[in-house]
Amino acid sequence: MRLNTILQRQALILGFIACLFFPSAHAAEADVKRVWQILDYLGVDYAGAVKGGVVLSASEYGEMKEFAKTAREKIASLEAKPDQPALVDEAKTLEAAIEAKADPARVATLAKTLGTHLLASYPVPLAPTAIPDVQLGAKVYAANCASCHGITGNGDGPVGKTLDPTPIAFTDKDRARHRSIFALYQAVTQGIAGTAMPAFGQLSDQDRWAVATYLGSFAHDAQQVAQGEKLWAAGSKASAEVGSVERLVGLTEDDLSKSLGASEAGAVMAYLHVHPEALAKAQAGGLSLARERLHASLLAYEAGDASKAKDLALSSYLDGVEPYEQALAARDGSLKDRIEVEMGRYRSLLSQGAPASEAKAVAASIEQLFSDADKVLADSHADSTAAFFGSLTILLREGIEALLVVVAMIAFLRKAERREVLVYVHAGWVAALAAGGITWIAATYLVTISGANREVTEGLSSLFAAAVLLSVGVWMHQKSVAGQWQTYLRERMSAALDRKSAFFMFGLAFVAVYREVFETILFYAALWGQGSDGAIVAGLLTGIVGLVLITVLLLRFSARLPIGKFFSASSWLVAVLAVVLTGKGIAALQEAGWIAPSTLTAPRFEPLGVYPSTIGLIAQGAVLAFVLGFFFLNSRAARVRKN
Repeated sequence: MRLNTILQRQALILGFIACLFFPSAHAAEADVKRVWQILDYLGVDYAGAVKGGVVLSASEYGEMKEFAKTAREKIASLEAKPDQPALVDEAKTLEAAIEAKADPARVATLAKTLGTHLLASYPVPLAPTAIPDVQLGAKVYAANCASCHGITGNGDGPVGKTLDPTPIAFTDKDRARHRSIFALYQAVTQGIAGTAMPAFGQLSDQDRWAVATYLGSFAHDAQQVAQGEKLWAAGSKASAEVGSVERLVGLTEDDLSKSLGASEAGAVMAYLHVHPEALAKAQAGGLSLARERLHASLLAYEAGDASKAKDLALSSYLDGVEPYEQALAARDGSLKDRIEVEMGRYRSLLSQGAPASEAKAVAASIEQLFSDADKVLADSHADSTAAFFGSLTILLREGIEALLVVVAMIAFLRKAERREVLVYVHAGWVAALAAGGITWIAATYLVTISGANREVTEGLSSLFAAAVLLSVGVWMHQKSVAGQWQTYLRERMSAALDRKSAFFMFGLAFVAVYREVFETILFYAALWGQGSDGAIVAGLLTGIVGLVLITVLLLRFSARLPIGKFFSASSWLVAVLAVVLTGKGIAALQEAGWIAPSTLTAPRFEPLGVYPSTIGLIAQGAVLAFVLGFFFLNSRAARVRKN
């Protein structure tokens, strides 16, 4: 048994003993990464041990069998999860294939598939927090790696020539085709057992990602880089297939060749290894996060983890798509609607436990919609007109709903001659604006507000406001048909609008306005920084002027109405708002996963809270039926009393 095998076994044994005696979340994460590294090693290096069913090197073949066994045992010792038995079975299949001296392509596929399912079941951080700096990577390489691997990465450094085994040649194109940046990062971080390659844990995470990316550039030439630059600049399928640093670091040239072809895949990977900063534009302007989460969701579902798949599917839409909805709607509203419907359909399939093949087919159609959306968004980045109207539409759409509630409260208090209570209403909407400012600061500089949390906040506040408005509408309609308003106001208003009721007015104004401010801030955050900030500000200011004019007109109109008609009109207004907010609240909670998704072929009209959702339409229908029934019975009772 050669020294290589002995050292590898000792390194693995020592690492596993350390995990047994010092268990922690970090250790568990390290275990998963180590198993993944073993699988990556098997997938790439097995070809050097067996070919055509014949053992080329007995010692290396022994390593392959030992590592496969170690991977199976370590997977079996991980935290128990629903799909762990399936992972163990896959590991046994891999072990059996190696024992049978199977074809290297089959072993590589089994190892790759098992590694992918392992990470879907036991997620660990797989990507840098920022795009790697290749120039920094070159400096790190020169200081720490060149003496062994050589200036050109050919494994012929002065120190490397004295080592056995000799260092890896990063210029080996065949090996490079099957190796990801993440695999190189793992080798830099943990070292390679059985060789002179040490762990470089003393380097910062940024340095390790930088040098791992730089290492990937050695297997490519200048001609490939130039070809890749042209392909990337074309903005076609290349950027859609990669699109983010998370996707790049986990991708191999062999993986990419399945969608782009071998020649284009090699060129694109060559360009991105040398110029990973090219991803910055793709990440800033497209649906790369949505695509990444959808891909992870499908992998989790295929691995048997339906719960994780559903969470990732929600995140794909809420965190990856929804922030761009307004910009997309301004250019292609039907495309935005198709994406929402298809993603709702995909989540429904996951909830129903549909076959993985069916979910995969829907995911493929969504991927195509994402590509179409990326093109639309890319075309709209420099379009000031689209940015202006997108900004204006956001403010008017969100602002008018809150405005109607607040204006109705103000008009009511003026009619009731209780102007001293107005201060509570004004304090409510002012406090909501202030809270919105704090939310913007927190969401920008302190914490990340997930899409699910955003939808839960919007959904619950919508349903709360709907319930309050429904009760107010019922009360106002009762009084609108009762007659003798002056007597009622003189005798009852002081009791009805006590201090407790005044604080209720404050709360209603706050909830009604904050809900819209919260959503508006997140939409503007998505629009900002896309190259048309001046147009966005102009749209915002125009929207503010429009809301002020609408407010003045509504208050003047309400002041001229006789009090009985005012209460009658107001009761219908707040009842309609209750129906609208019920639909929006149900839709938001469905998107957040609190209520089971339900889609059907039906029109959508967002201003009225109408969505193609069975549950949402039933809820709105129930509220509307209650309103119509109560108003009819109340009006008939009033006519009977008069007669």
